[in-house]
Amino acid sequence: MTAVPPPPLAPPRTRGRRRRLAHWFRSRSLRSRLTFLSAAAVAVAIALSALACWFIVEKQLYNQVKTDLVSAPLPMPPRGPALDCYSTPEQALEHQHGGGLQDISGAAPRDTQFLAQGKGICLPPGATKAIVTEPGDTAVFRLKFGQSIIREGRFTNGDPALVRLTADSRYTVPVVVMVATPTQSVEDSLEGLAILLGSVSLGGILLAAVAGRLVAHSSLKPVDQLTDAVEHIARTEEVGTTIPVHGDDEIARLSTSFNSMSTALANSRERQTRLIADAGHELRTPLTSLRTNVDLLIRSNDTGRPLPPATKTKLLGNMKAQMQELTVLIGDLLQLSRPDSPKPGPNLSVVALHEIAGRAVERAKLRGPGLVFETSAEPWFVHGDAAGLERAVINLLDNAVKYSPPGGTIDVRLRQGVLTVRDHGPGIPAEELPYVFDRFWRSPSSRQLPGSGLGLSIVAQSVREAGGEVTLGPAADGGPGALATVRLPGGPAPE
Repeated sequence: MTAVPPPPLAPPRTRGRRRRLAHWFRSRSLRSRLTFLSAAAVAVAIALSALACWFIVEKQLYNQVKTDLVSAPLPMPPRGPALDCYSTPEQALEHQHGGGLQDISGAAPRDTQFLAQGKGICLPPGATKAIVTEPGDTAVFRLKFGQSIIREGRFTNGDPALVRLTADSRYTVPVVVMVATPTQSVEDSLEGLAILLGSVSLGGILLAAVAGRLVAHSSLKPVDQLTDAVEHIARTEEVGTTIPVHGDDEIARLSTSFNSMSTALANSRERQTRLIADAGHELRTPLTSLRTNVDLLIRSNDTGRPLPPATKTKLLGNMKAQMQELTVLIGDLLQLSRPDSPKPGPNLSVVALHEIAGRAVERAKLRGPGLVFETSAEPWFVHGDAAGLERAVINLLDNAVKYSPPGGTIDVRLRQGVLTVRDHGPGIPAEELPYVFDRFWRSPSSRQLPGSGLGLSIVAQSVREAGGEVTLGPAADGGPGALATVRLPGGPAPE
């Protein structure tokens, strides 16, 4: 098999010019590039239209001249003495005197001459112009009487013309009748048309450049506003700045996306600020209590009056409980500091939700030894973070344990991906339901109970990360207590 040679590369100079041109184009501003491209597109369109117009007019004018030339009748053979013939048109014209010959049809003036076989060029009496012959004109002798060909030619003085050559057998020898029509007027008209089209094209290109500049300025005005807004945010760090949106084109979509991003950043900063403020407020109470207890122990030792053993034991127990509360609070804060929509990672896998619910119930029994747990769990597998989902279920059960009366019952059910946890406590007032999943929110009636107000927030975040949803409301049968419902996508068998 013969190897196909690679295509030849462009010369180094050509490639260098292309690179310089591309670099120059990329270095221009977007407004300049749009202006250049719009002007170039209009220039190409105008140039193609002008060329098409010129060629159409040229064809029409020459067709008109050709039609007029073809329709002209052959001149009658001159009466009287035979025509004098010469070897060249210049010699034949040199021996002519008088005025020109008018066409029989009365149309535009035409000039006629005869090419006689074996004799040369013959001009009728009064001819003032001679037609330059070409070597191929003798081929017309072989045509039948009346058959013609038309070619471009010229007169001996250099003027252009269209020439009709017709075979004529009415003479003593074969003759080719040459009838010519000057085309100088046509060429003058085409030249004037070319100048006119060129001027119009140049004016159109200049107007297109101006219009392109105006259109680019108008079209890029939202981009300028967007740039100003971004620079303002970068300079002042004031997120939440938006720009007005007009229409529904690509620029409007870009502006809408920027407004959405700016609003999301503002909301994220607001949530971060609120989280820091709430965390500081929640941390202040146990830290203040710890500091008070530590100061009391130090003061008792410094003054030489030690606390009674029972009081000291109680004080150390309080300090241990406060340290545990701080540990739980810090763990909850670390849990909530994760992104709301994490990217898929190694922690996400197929999880058996029924097994998680079983382990969570066993741990909840240790925290509520006097409570009764009624459980029923069907197999259900979901795709998520096992540790996060287990903590969410444990938080729901802890919430039920916290509000259940002594000896109460907690119902845990898992059917077709719907996990329900129902307690028989006081329930949740209707006006507090919209806030139960907010961070650090605690109802006024439960502020004396232990907790940080982050448990249900962690539940909502973990369930949302697994693609599910969680709700909390009154019991479905209208009885006492609250009902927590978690819906997670999955299936009865692992996939």
